[in-house]
Amino acid sequence: MILTTPSEERIIAVFLFVRHAVVLIALLLVPAFVCANGESAGKHDHWRVGIVLEPPYAGINPQTRALEGADVELVKLVAERWPVSITWRTYPSRAELDAALLRGDVDIAPGLQQTPSALRFWLFSEPYLRVPHKIVGLPDASGRIVDLETLPLSSRLALPAGGGVMSFMERNYPELWRVAAGTERMALLAVMRRDADYAIIDEARLATLLKEPEFSPLAVVGDVGYTHLLRIAVRKDWPELPPLLDARLQSLPSARLDNIAERWLRPGHPPVTDSPLFWRRLCYGLFALAFGAGIMALRQRRGRLALESRLLAERQEGREREVAEESLRLAQYSIDNSTVGILWVNWEGCIRYANRAVHQMLGYDGRQMRNLPLAALEPDLTPARWLARWNALRGHATEQYGESRCRKADGHWLPVGVHQGFLRFGREEYLVVYLSDITERLRARAELEESEARFKSIAANVPGMVFRLERNHEAQPRLAFVSDASQALLGVAPSAMIGAEDGIRRAVHPDDRASFDAAWRRAADEAADLDWQGRMDGADGTVWADIKARARHLGNGHVIWDGILWDMSASKRSEIELAESRGLLRRLSAHLESVREEEKARIAREVHDELGQILTVLRLEMSMCELSLKPGKHGLTERFAVMKKLIEQTFLIVRDVASALRPPVLDAGIGSAIAWQARRFEGRSGIPCYVTVPETLASLPDAHAIGLFRILQEALTNVLRHAQASMVSIGLRSERGRLTLSIADDGKGFDPEAHSPERSFGLVGIRERVLLLGGSLSIESQPGQGTVLSVSIPVEEDMKETG
Repeated sequence: MILTTPSEERIIAVFLFVRHAVVLIALLLVPAFVCANGESAGKHDHWRVGIVLEPPYAGINPQTRALEGADVELVKLVAERWPVSITWRTYPSRAELDAALLRGDVDIAPGLQQTPSALRFWLFSEPYLRVPHKIVGLPDASGRIVDLETLPLSSRLALPAGGGVMSFMERNYPELWRVAAGTERMALLAVMRRDADYAIIDEARLATLLKEPEFSPLAVVGDVGYTHLLRIAVRKDWPELPPLLDARLQSLPSARLDNIAERWLRPGHPPVTDSPLFWRRLCYGLFALAFGAGIMALRQRRGRLALESRLLAERQEGREREVAEESLRLAQYSIDNSTVGILWVNWEGCIRYANRAVHQMLGYDGRQMRNLPLAALEPDLTPARWLARWNALRGHATEQYGESRCRKADGHWLPVGVHQGFLRFGREEYLVVYLSDITERLRARAELEESEARFKSIAANVPGMVFRLERNHEAQPRLAFVSDASQALLGVAPSAMIGAEDGIRRAVHPDDRASFDAAWRRAADEAADLDWQGRMDGADGTVWADIKARARHLGNGHVIWDGILWDMSASKRSEIELAESRGLLRRLSAHLESVREEEKARIAREVHDELGQILTVLRLEMSMCELSLKPGKHGLTERFAVMKKLIEQTFLIVRDVASALRPPVLDAGIGSAIAWQARRFEGRSGIPCYVTVPETLASLPDAHAIGLFRILQEALTNVLRHAQASMVSIGLRSERGRLTLSIADDGKGFDPEAHSPERSFGLVGIRERVLLLGGSLSIESQPGQGTVLSVSIPVEEDMKETG
């Protein structure tokens, strides 16, 4: 893995884009570069290969004096498949190789890395090999794997100076202690001499160095995560060659490439136990240890226990010292990188230490803050005030907090929150000041105060009492806010209601507390809205109040009800007066209706009795006259016949008038009256009428029977006038102390909601009659689906049933 800066990445991206564009043009416009069998032609049939002598990539065999190595074998393999001829040019360093390129002595160079500096001289193929970096050290008995993330900060890492791995470690692990070495060999020697704990070497160089006897005790103990990408570099005036090399490299068998890597770059590291030097040193060490142990046993037998105790104490002290040093480093790192500004001020009022947060907060650098008087940041801090603050904090262990402001480097003021405490460090005494930027806090506080003032102003001008109820978890709700209107409306000060257990309930009228408790219990149990109307004891007597509160759930069982209490006494009095007026009018209407029905019954009896008797006498007299008439007077006979016919017609009219005023069939019961009216309607309109009446039905008071009969008459009249029905069904049933009359038709129907009462006086009359009877009216209808009108009235349970 190669890590580059953003600018280097942009340069590489632009370069790759240009290179691919050039290659594409070359492939499209110069097909002569590739022969029919896909091999290179023209000027690329001979390569001058420049290579740096750096085993295991390239080196000279001391016995055969032949050039060998991983890069040498790779170039030979590619050249064989091309085919091209090769002339080798060897150089001791990369600098001399670049100089040879500038002189024009080299065409390609394998095993190079693509870096921003190298892109100025070379064109590169795609990577053909990745070389990882390993952590090398003296293994312990546990075989522990070393991880850079958990490595102690006191560990020393030896790295080759000037390489990419050094930059990688500086960027990703700046806290680790790095020991620069000239070469990979020097890095391993530093580990052997204990000048470093570990060394970081690329795997290829490590494979060669570990073959040497002096490094046999070393072993790979971890992985770094940093990888070299090896490529074939081509002179810049051969832009068509890198794509061809990429194609050749991709066509190489992966087994051949793995074989090259395994033989040259990743040979099996010999175990430590395979080294004769290891066993020789082990024997010497064991012998020396046994000899020394015998001498120590003979010379220190008496003082062994004391020595062991001292040794244990020293080891414990060493461990504690290491832990303390580690804690000190961690504490220093935490203080330096804290987001809270930290200042150490001595007794003279001068700043001895300031972390990075203070520098960023106030705009000073480290040199400016060193020994800067604290009065420069806080001009109001006089020597007397400083001495008083020092003595106050020195004599008390507790910290002090406050809000102040500090002058920044550019002269502007910064509002800060200040925590101050006293610290003794050795013989020195310091005042520790913690600074935090409270600009946003002050802005939020000002906005909150403005919002609260606006809310209180709105609540004070609302014509009602604004309140807030809060409930946490299962606790009883309490009033958290009450507007000042409570004093004028209920005669109770807001302070007396806030937090009280009874709250608003104390002002509810005793007769209405049951309904208030039921409404509030439902709202509290379900965390729902509160909606209640009732009487309350106000400052000027009983008032009618309307309470509406909306519930808000804040989570964790926290519920808030924001509501308002309105004084609706005026509207309630108007409503009561209107209801009383309506009741009075309804009673008057009932009285007038009763008087009218009584008058109709009286007129019906007079018409039927008086006028009927007169017509009967008149018909008898006509019959006597007709009998006493002499035969042969045909003119008078015809006149008598006409007069008799008129008398019969008058009889029919008198009977119809009497029935219209009060049908005599009502005396036979409401069931018979309904059946009689249905037959009359069927005969008059020609519409079939189906009647369902119980065989036994409780007798009704005359007012109820007349009322139901008139409702039936009005309903059938509406069917005849408006419904355009082909069938009517009439039903009467009695159940659970109520008598229900239903009239259904299959006519055109209508929308009851959109129907105007001003255009349907018949329905208005029916509704009023139902109300007078203490019943209820139901109309079910839709356009095109007919209409069902149902009337239900209460009946006395002790009425006797009649047949």
